[in-house]
Amino acid sequence: MAKSMTKSQIADHVAQKAGLTKKAAVQLLDDFAALAYREAKNVFVVPGIGKLVLANRKARMGRNPQTGEAIKIPAKRVVKFRVSKAAKDAILGKK
Repeated sequence: MAKSMTKSQIADHVAQKAGLTKKAAVQLLDDFAALAYREAKNVFVVPGIGKLVLANRKARMGRNPQTGEAIKIPAKRVVKFRVSKAAKDAILGKK
């Protein structure tokens, strides 16, 4: 399995493509991430890639894998990322 790109490698690629300095590209990535965190409660869409959404999970019964004892898992809010159809088709290929 290939290694994932680091933040520095992504910044280098963005800087070369956009004609920016690496420092400006890193700032762009940081600002984009901060915007996504702030707006995720409203649904944050990254065109062509997907969207960040908040979801509510119901309380449920689970099981402790070590003891087999039943435990109650409380309700909670979670962040999910839903991949767009365009991204799926580009990565996996059309069916």
